[in-house]
Amino acid sequence: MYTVQAPTRARVAATAAIGALLLAGCTSAPSPGAHSSTLASPGVADVLSEHDLTGLSTTDVIERLDTMPVAERPTGLIASVHPRRVSITGDRGQEAELAMPEDEVYISIAPYRRTTHQCHFHSLTTCVGELRNANVHITLTGDSGETLIDEARPTYDNGFIGIWVPRGIKATLTIKHNEKVGTQRISTTEDDDPTCITNLKVA
Repeated sequence: MYTVQAPTRARVAATAAIGALLLAGCTSAPSPGAHSSTLASPGVADVLSEHDLTGLSTTDVIERLDTMPVAERPTGLIASVHPRRVSITGDRGQEAELAMPEDEVYISIAPYRRTTHQCHFHSLTTCVGELRNANVHITLTGDSGETLIDEARPTYDNGFIGIWVPRGIKATLTIKHNEKVGTQRISTTEDDDPTCITNLKVA
């Protein structure tokens, strides 16, 4: 027969774990030696099914969560984008990983005018930038001079705009907003390179 104390302790532990992740939110930094050894952990089915993500590819999961209106974001779900994986934690502490494509890396950018925040690995469900639903023009130029992206797009409701970048390159990112321009160097050569750019000021 179950006691009241045991499940209470479990709930407290799970709540504490989620709380720590929420506090880290958009500021998580790489852990020394961290890597993706598991492409789909045992908890992946539960976590995805509970949030209507079953059957979606990694790219589709990223797009679904990053473009979701902030008011509709699932509570208790943390999805952190790393160069080689998406790490997912559910509201009961379930953990799962989804493998990223071999040839591309997802980078999310929050251009800003006045206020920003520190970020390294983008959180699809907790990160919020200043310029929400803003029209911007984004250009990405590789170090060899090739234009990888050159298009006008709106930022998502969370103030970010996501791009898929070839793996193994260094490039210059330029964003224009209301005649103001900002630039930032990006890299996809290392497994701990940032996937969250929040220091690009359009001024």
